[in-house]
Formats: sequence, structure tokens, C-alpha cells
Amino acid sequence: MLFEDEAGRSLTPPRARSRGRRGCTPVVRVHGRGSGRVSMAGPTCYKTGKRSRMFYPIREYRGRKGEPKGTGRRDLHDLLVRAHIQLGGPIVLVWDNLRLHLVEPLREFFAAHTDWITVFQLPD
Repeated sequence: MLFEDEAGRSLTPPRARSRGRRGCTPVVRVHGRGSGRVSMAGPTCYKTGKRSRMFYPIREYRGRKGEPKGTGRRDLHDLLVRAHIQLGGPIVLVWDNLRLHLVEPLREFFAAHTDWITVFQLPD
């Protein structure tokens, strides 16, 4: 399918061509790297008579030594505590079966804070 502008010029992008020998795939080297990997986790929060809210920390991974690649259990713990403080009320979690959600330290945290957090685990 061809698209043209008012002057009749083709609006399709130019095709990439290489000047390598026939049968040999040319290799194009690109210097520099992308911005890295971005990891985000966040609950949506609903309160009767109020607007819905979302709390989300963003972690950027650039491949440096010792840098965490994604959101960990400590990040989820801190996220839930911040949401509880900002919302000023109890939290009900509907939790999927992500491996991180099933670790023992998070279960201990939930057991220690049953006064303000209730967790519903989805079936497998």
C-alpha cells in the first residue's frame, strides 16, 4: 500500500540496504547503550467517596555492578507502609501468585500487621 502527500511524493519509509558481499550478512555496530530497564510496581487504591489513587515506585536498572534489577520485597514492604500512612486507613490486598509475593518475610509482615492489612491470595 502506498501513501502519497499532496505533491505526489511517497510517504513510505526508505528501505535499508547494505553494501555487503552476497551471502554475507553485514554487521552494523552501534555504540552506546539504551537507557536500561525500568521496573515498576504499584497498587491502585480505592476509598469510598474519594478519588482512586495509585502509588508506584519506579526503579531504573542501568547494568551497574551491585545495582538491583527490579522491585524487591523490601520495596513492596515500604510501598505498603507509605500507602497506609497516606491513605490513613486499612488496606485490603488482592495478591496474585508472583513468586515475590509469596516469600516468607512478606508473610511475616502481613501476620504482624493484621490490624491494618488484609491479604486475599488468588488461587493458582
